[in-house]
This record gives sequence, C-alpha cells and structure tokens, in this order.
Amino acid sequence: MHATTAHRLVRMFLVPALVIALAWGVAISPSGAQVYPERSITGIIQWGAGGTTDRVSRRITPLAERGLGQRIVLSNMTGATGAVGMQYVFDQRADGYTLLYAAENPTLYGVLDISPRNFDEFEPVSLMARSVPVVVVRSDSRLRYLTELIHLAKQQPGQVKAGSTGIGGVPFVVGAMMTAVSGVKFNPIPFDGDGPAIPALLGGHIDFHVSVLAAVAEHMRAGRMRALAVIDNVPSDVAPGVPALGQMMPEYRPYLPWGPFFGVWVKKGTPAPAVRRLVDSFRPAVAAEDTREFLDLIGAVPINLSGDEAVRWVKQWQSVTAWLLHDAKATQKSPEMFGIPRPRR
Repeated sequence: MHATTAHRLVRMFLVPALVIALAWGVAISPSGAQVYPERSITGIIQWGAGGTTDRVSRRITPLAERGLGQRIVLSNMTGATGAVGMQYVFDQRADGYTLLYAAENPTLYGVLDISPRNFDEFEPVSLMARSVPVVVVRSDSRLRYLTELIHLAKQQPGQVKAGSTGIGGVPFVVGAMMTAVSGVKFNPIPFDGDGPAIPALLGGHIDFHVSVLAAVAEHMRAGRMRALAVIDNVPSDVAPGVPALGQMMPEYRPYLPWGPFFGVWVKKGTPAPAVRRLVDSFRPAVAAEDTREFLDLIGAVPINLSGDEAVRWVKQWQSVTAWLLHDAKATQKSPEMFGIPRPRR
C-alpha cells in the first residue's frame, strides 16, 4: 500500500474515533490505545456515612464523573481518625484508580502519633471546600450560651459529655482550644464521625457536640438543635443570631478563624496524565452552580485548589493547628519534629 494512502486511512478511522471518544470522556493515546480512565474508579471516604466529608464528597463526585467518563464508586472506610482509610489508599497501586476523600485530620497524624502516613505521600486532586465549626446542643438543653457550658464544665470537671470523632477531629481540636483558653476538660464520647455523633446528641446520650455547620444546619433549621456559638471571629449567615466565639470571648481570637476542610487526593507516583485528568474533572465540578448553592446551604465555602496551591494551603492550616494543639499540651510530639514551622500571627 502506498504511504500516502495508508496515512489517509489512518486519518479516516482514527480521527472520528478520537472525536467520539472525547464526546464520551474517554482519552485516546496517539497509538489509538485507550488510556486513563479505562474503568470505574474507587473513592475511599475516610469518615462515616452522613458526616460532612461524606455529604460534600457525594454531592460533588457525580459532577466530576461527567468529565472522567467513568463512575467513581464511593465507599466509607472509618477508623483511627481516618487513618484506616488513608492507609488503605496508600497500599493500593499509584495508578489513579483509588482516590482518598479526606478531611484535615492527616495533617495532625504525626504530632498526635496516630499514623506514619500524611498528605506528603499523596497528590492533591481538589481541595473542595472548608466549613465553620459550631457548638450545638439539643433544643431542649438547659444550656443556652457557651459561657454556661464553660461554667458547667468548671463546676463538673471531666463530667460533661462531649461528642468525639477521635484524636485530631474537629471536636478534639476545638476542645483543646477551650482547654488552652478557658481551662476546661470534658468527657469525650467516641464516634466514627458526625454521622453517628449527631443522632447520639439528639437522643440525649451526650450533652453537646462540636460539629461543622454543614452537618447540623438542617437540624438547626428544623428546631432539633440549638447552636451556642460558631467557632469564628464573625457570625455565619447559615446560623442567624448565633454569636461568633471571637466576638463573645476575645481571648480566643489568636486561634481564629479555624475550621476543617475536605478534599480528594491520589497516591503520589500516579502518572501525571491521570492526575491532570482528575484535576480537570473536579475543578469544574466544584465551581458548578449546583455545588455553590449546596455549599451555601450547609455553611461551607468552596476552595477549589489543586497542585502547589493546594499544598501551600494545607501546610498553612497544619502549622496553625499543630501548634495550637501543642500549646494546649494535646500533642504527643512537638511539631518541630516534623518540620512544621510555628505560624506567624
């Protein structure tokens, strides 16, 4: 066959195939071989069903699937403040077919002596959003203000029952903040995330819980819960009439604003084209109007960072939080051991 004729035939069949493949979200290599993603992807959520990480992940993922042209099958894998799920993803091949849906907790695994794993071993696909913590009680609780909760804890040290999602979780960090500033100690009752902790609060099994607005906003609107304070320097539109901790008690301002974040990571060593495909699929998913409306509704704020920008953002959060816990004598090891610089304020 003449070379020119052969080239025409290649163009005749390969170009239409490429157009069809792109329309269906399938990447084709110059040789005509199908490349990432060839099959469905597994997403491991390191927290339980119904919690904020779970809700945000399950809302944004279907939008990212459109860009990938493949399903992302989400599974909850809880335990050890999220370390079980992270270890599982770390143990898989770095091929882009196992994603880690995580919150902020791995930034503290070292100082809290939870796990040798950390985000340095993963590539950030998307820092999706951040949320604002809130201190909540059941609607019929006798506690109406945070100052009353602190007063009760001082009267009954170690007896007031607080929901706990494990060492390094949101309740743990905010509890350490309250210990450092107000000198109070609570009785932490462990749960595998906000999902089971919230029903425990509604059932009267704990006295209060520190969650994020994303997890409790609907309960607050329905009148099942009452918020005592948002853990920020300014109030939130999602919690009208609820005072901000920094305004109510200025001694907390050096630690604020503070709050958890949620994102998607892939094991370091994953081929760069696969990482790019994931990033390019999640970025518009987070930016979508449906996502923005959902995040507004639950009191979360989009971040939508990846790559080096995401790494810098996470490192800054780690610096602030690790040293907060260390100063409150809540860490097992000094942040200096892990090269975490003290933040500038």
